[in-house]
Amino acid sequence: MTARYCRFQVEGRASYGRVDGNEVVVLTAAPWAGGKETGLRRSLQGLTLLTPSDASKVVCIGQNYRKHAEEMGKPIPTEPLIFTKPSTALNGPGSPIRIPKASQEVHYEAELALVISERLKNADEATAARAIWGLTCFNDVTARDIQRKEIQHTRAKGYDTFACAGPWAVTGLSPADLRVVCRVNGQVRQDGRTSDMVFSAARLVSFISHIMTLLPGDLVSTGTPSGVGALKAGDTVEVELEGIGTLVNPVEMEP
Repeated sequence: MTARYCRFQVEGRASYGRVDGNEVVVLTAAPWAGGKETGLRRSLQGLTLLTPSDASKVVCIGQNYRKHAEEMGKPIPTEPLIFTKPSTALNGPGSPIRIPKASQEVHYEAELALVISERLKNADEATAARAIWGLTCFNDVTARDIQRKEIQHTRAKGYDTFACAGPWAVTGLSPADLRVVCRVNGQVRQDGRTSDMVFSAARLVSFISHIMTLLPGDLVSTGTPSGVGALKAGDTVEVELEGIGTLVNPVEMEP
């Protein structure tokens, strides 16, 4: 059985809750940290939703869809290609993606992200699979022109607002074969399935844990299907994951 959980802001304070229809049942703490239901309920309508976790880091995977590797003219990787986004790039549902003045070509990348539930170091795949607490929608926003001219991904991927996640995390759902759709202004731009991933979710988490320690609440975004493209100020971008929901963000220029 699946369940939906969110993180939201009330009176300047972030809280976690379980989504129950049009209401949120408030929790005492993050659900993966043993948060209990308080019995207090709030209407989902009007709540300011935040990213589903207060992640210490976001670890992303490059070229993990065969068709996306092909469209980028890159070979299929023989092992996961990883990069990180800082926690300051995290951007919740409804919050604007801000195009930096330094870039003339900012792209959307619709992805499935994994929410990690425990501290992981040197985990095998079975342990890694158990540590995947939930799944969420992710938009790996990228300054493509900067990415092309630099060897490293850090600047192109690390701008503030470039790690969109939400609107909630879902438990009890397999990541193996989910539809991933991206729409810009209502038009479908990406439409793929996680079954096209080169490396499975458990393989990715295990691999990452042999490099860096994953902490509870960290996000692992698993790569994007083919069809990436540009965003401009005034656009609205949607990332929809089967069984999870739809993450919506407007696009504007940075001040």
